[in-house]
Parts: sequence; structure tokens; C-alpha cells
Amino acid sequence: MQLALSWLASNAARIIFLAIVLIAAWVIVKIVSKVLRKLLDRSNMPSASIFINIVRVLIWVVAATIVLKPVFGIDPTTLMTALGVGGIAVSLGLKDTVANVISGFGLMLGRVIQPGDLVTVAGTTGVVKDITWRQTVVRERNGNEMVIPNSVLNTASLERLTPSNEGTVTVPFTAKAGIDTTEVERRIIDVVTRGTADVAADDSVPLVKFTGFTPFGIEGQVLVFAKPDVFLSSVRDAAVRALADADFLEQRAAIGA
Repeated sequence: MQLALSWLASNAARIIFLAIVLIAAWVIVKIVSKVLRKLLDRSNMPSASIFINIVRVLIWVVAATIVLKPVFGIDPTTLMTALGVGGIAVSLGLKDTVANVISGFGLMLGRVIQPGDLVTVAGTTGVVKDITWRQTVVRERNGNEMVIPNSVLNTASLERLTPSNEGTVTVPFTAKAGIDTTEVERRIIDVVTRGTADVAADDSVPLVKFTGFTPFGIEGQVLVFAKPDVFLSSVRDAAVRALADADFLEQRAAIGA
């Protein structure tokens, strides 16, 4: 006990200095993170966690550098030299992580994508939720969150979508031969509008496009626009059910008759 008290007494100044630096760094991290988040929200720069995380790391690195010499007796220059030599070996094992971080910088600084963008990338369609150190999180319509490495996102083809394009459901049909196409269009719009009222986007109207001819009649498509929180499959199901018993459509092609 006496040894412990003696050690505390002899190192009291170092312990107090260490505590002050750590508390100050913690407070600065909290304040800077809050201010930076507000600035990013107000500016045209995307508010992504990668920027805030970088600032946090820099603050803690500075704090660690400050306490190395007076508290632990370690020369920061010597430590940096040792870390530089060891960093070569470490970087080989972390090359994928480094590639993801650098790609994340390129994506954000180049404003290739931003949180809130509606995109299709690497076979995934959804809204960009966040861009972090290593990956980009894309939230799909069904609620799933796809985690895509930044290095993949930086090299894969990326398509920005409008809400109407992302939520468009296409249902093919075959109208009976010789029927008035204008009348068919009117009746399809009426039937589908009523049948998809609960799942279609507000104030949207189905579109009817005729696409060609077959031995059974005139081919066409109905385009329905889904609400943001509704599965596309639910909208397609509602549209097909609405058209299933329509007497102006040819059903033999569907049943193979």
C-alpha cells in the first residue's frame, strides 16, 4: 500500500496532466463533431460519418502526441519512425481497407453520390443511407440494408434514379384484336386506378403503352407508380388482379390456349 501511495505521489503531476488532456480531447471531440455535423447539414457537402470520424481520429492522435513525452517518456519522433517502418508491413495486410477509405474520399469529395441519393449499383437498388470509412450503406425498398465496399462502388457502374423510375411497375397485357385502342386504354386506366388505389403513389395515373401485335391481339404494357414504402411486387399483384377478369383483354395467351 505504501509503495502504491508513493508511486501515486511521485507521478501525481503526470497523472493529472494525462487526465486533463484526455478530458479536454473528449470534450473537443464532442463539440467539434456536433458543430461539424451542423455545418455539413447546412452546406452542399454530404453529411456522411466519414468526415466526422476523420476529425475524431485526428483529435485523439494530437492528444496522444501531447502526452507521450511528458507522461510516458516516449519521444513522438522515435515512435513515428518505428510506426513508419511497421506501417509498410501493416499496409500490405490492410490494402483492401486502405483502398476502401481512399475510395470513400473520392466518392464524397467528388460528390459522386450523397446520402439520400436513389441509385442502382452492384445489382442493388435503393437509397444511399451513409458513407463510412470502409463501405456505403444502401437501403432497399424492402427495408434491407446492403453494405457495399467503397472500392467496389468506386469501380462499378452506378445509375442515379428518379423516384418515379425506381417505383415503376410494368404489367404486360394483350388486348383483343380489332378492339378500339382508345377505349381499351381508358378502361385499363379506370380498372387499374381503382385496383391499385391503396398501393399506388398519390396523384399518379397509370400509363398504357401499346408495344406490338401477336396472333392473339395487340400487345401492351400498363405502368403503375408505387408508393415509396410499398413493395413493387404488391403493386404488380394489385394491377394483375384488377385486370384478371377484364373482358376486353385476351386471356388465351396467358393460359396457353
